[in-house]
Amino acid sequence: MSEVDVSALPRPRTEFDPALSVGVEEEFLLVDAVTGALSPVAGEVLGDADGVLDLQSEMTRYQVESATAVCWSMDEVREQLVLSRRALGDLAKGHDARIVATGTPVLGGSRPPPLTDRQRYRDIEHRYGSLIDALTICGCHVHIGIPDEETGVLISNHLRQWLPVLLAISANSPFSEGRDTGYASWRYLSWSPWPSAGAPPWFASVEDYHLGTRTLRTSGAAMDTGMIYWDVRLSASHPTVELRVCDVAATVEEAVLIAAIARAIAVVAVSGAAAFPVSDLALRAALWRAARDGVEGAGVEPHTGRLVAAADLVRTLVEWIRPALRACGDEALVDDGVGRLLLDGCGATRQRRAFTRRGELADVVAMLVAQT
Repeated sequence: MSEVDVSALPRPRTEFDPALSVGVEEEFLLVDAVTGALSPVAGEVLGDADGVLDLQSEMTRYQVESATAVCWSMDEVREQLVLSRRALGDLAKGHDARIVATGTPVLGGSRPPPLTDRQRYRDIEHRYGSLIDALTICGCHVHIGIPDEETGVLISNHLRQWLPVLLAISANSPFSEGRDTGYASWRYLSWSPWPSAGAPPWFASVEDYHLGTRTLRTSGAAMDTGMIYWDVRLSASHPTVELRVCDVAATVEEAVLIAAIARAIAVVAVSGAAAFPVSDLALRAALWRAARDGVEGAGVEPHTGRLVAAADLVRTLVEWIRPALRACGDEALVDDGVGRLLLDGCGATRQRRAFTRRGELADVVAMLVAQT
């Protein structure tokens, strides 16, 4: 494999205004405390919540979600993620269940999955049919606060070129329904058939962005703006740009790492640095490779199409955003987090490591419960 060629990447500026807020949403699976199989008790678990934390249902009754408040530092993000995971874990125990942070269910559940009792979800099932069968998947969504839609489109274009690297960093779903899929992020591949999913186009303007969303809605590929499922989108309900490409992070520290990197890319974007307009074809190939290999194998250099070590692409991203990380006070956090990631492997690697000890998927689930 070749070395990463950084000559074609636009050079970011060295002066930055780090004043961008950040928030994180995490989705989790509920599994039976004894068997490790999916457990459809989301309604019961959330029914016991006291309303202090932002804990929510998801499309299936196998899933729960947490969301931080608006944060300005990674210390705030970490504190809120720890509290949310602990609260959900305690609530799940009251219903003989556990929460696990993995992008896909290691052991199976029913197909189609039991949906949360909301009219919107019934409408989605009616319109999109068997696509819902693969919706028992969990992601990590990072929200970056924006003053206006123009800034959001600018940040979207910058995040777009780094989507494969962000996916590789977060890859945490090698097993699905009792088998090794051969991918580091099977969640990403499971999500791909949805007509409004995948990498967003490169947008020349806010008008261009709205034209794209209108095309999806008019065609029926999306029922409304809430179903614009691009890997980066302007949030339908918050003044944020939302990064959606990542698997749910294996640990709190990895979720914080993803949030810090995403915000730093956004800080670079608003500084006036140019973004590299990766072609749709190159980006699709790079995302497939990232889903396949995670950080342990090869990645696609988006502006040349060459195969390079995925770890080198991660290092290239960190160096590209380093001035922004320094301005945000996150340089040491990201250096430490990336160092651990490249040493220990991404979440998918650690899941497979747990399986190889005895060849038992139950060991994977047990590791996920403890790790979450």
